[in-house]
Amino acid sequence: MLPLPPATIKDVARLAGCGIATASRVLNKSGPASTDMRERVERAARDLGFSFNAAGRALQSRKSMTIGCLVPSLANPVFAEAVQGVQSELLGSGYQILISCSNYDDAADNAAITTLLENSVDGIIATMVAPDRSAALMQAKQRGIPVSLMFHDPLDGMVTTYVDNFVAAGEVARRFATSGHRRVGFLALRFSTSDRSRNRYAGFHAQCRARGLADPSLIEISEEEARYPERLAATLARYRDVTALFASNDFLAIAVQKAARHLGWQVPQDLSVVGFDGIEVGRLLETPLTTIETSPEAMGQRAAQSLLNALQGLGLTQQPPLPFSFREGETLAAPNPKRTDDDRVAAQPSSVPPAQAPKQ
Repeated sequence: MLPLPPATIKDVARLAGCGIATASRVLNKSGPASTDMRERVERAARDLGFSFNAAGRALQSRKSMTIGCLVPSLANPVFAEAVQGVQSELLGSGYQILISCSNYDDAADNAAITTLLENSVDGIIATMVAPDRSAALMQAKQRGIPVSLMFHDPLDGMVTTYVDNFVAAGEVARRFATSGHRRVGFLALRFSTSDRSRNRYAGFHAQCRARGLADPSLIEISEEEARYPERLAATLARYRDVTALFASNDFLAIAVQKAARHLGWQVPQDLSVVGFDGIEVGRLLETPLTTIETSPEAMGQRAAQSLLNALQGLGLTQQPPLPFSFREGETLAAPNPKRTDDDRVAAQPSSVPPAQAPKQ
């Protein structure tokens, strides 16, 4: 009779009724677990004759034990928190993380993925400009290297961890309508290279129409305008009839508050502002930011868990979207009738470009 193959961490997790990452944390004594869970995992390991260190050495003989993680920027706390979530989920699994940033550049995305492949990573977690068009990402999949995306809405043939941007943005339109706003805008940076921004605009636009609001003005700005409040103020001055602005992320929403002061406007008395992401610094502002709150750390944890499952032979499975909530701050209020009337008179009709419908 042939000897049975040695037990794996996957076998331990199945017998204990938990995830692979949880089993790894318990056996490696590297993370939190309830007393009941710890006893179940340790009992399963004993019953199966599993040795964590021996399994680790066996894995290392065949794999690099590294995971590549590509994000647009670590300067944005949303992506920094997601990477932290990835790292916390990998803790105790034996895998190390290699981090790369692309600064929202398509070519840099491909170069980074290529470099990660050259370093023989066992799997990839990524947020990119256009993952569906990435030749390097396609090469990874052809090599059998599992890829788990973060933040992207579902794409054909790819597994992603995400918040439903369309639905979440629709909630902002609903709140604007409930507050009495009728002319609203959507502020975007890198609109053409961010599926997240485009889907947020599409959901916002659809719900504005459903609520009887005018089609939202799509205000696209440059890096320079986002960085300098006086330049952003000059752009916002062209949209004086807009009484509420939905910024595609919290950084832009904070920039709007600074720019409004250059125009002599107060937030929210003269201009309501809502962001997206729910970064912690938004709570600390003099006027706390109203925003769509998500959990980037949970985003990273789920993406890493999905990848660990694939590396253990369980395959990649698309999960439902993560939850979001509307965080009540102090930057949303009813429109100021006096400011609206004055600015409609002051504004030149030709200075306000027509609203743009979402791309089909």
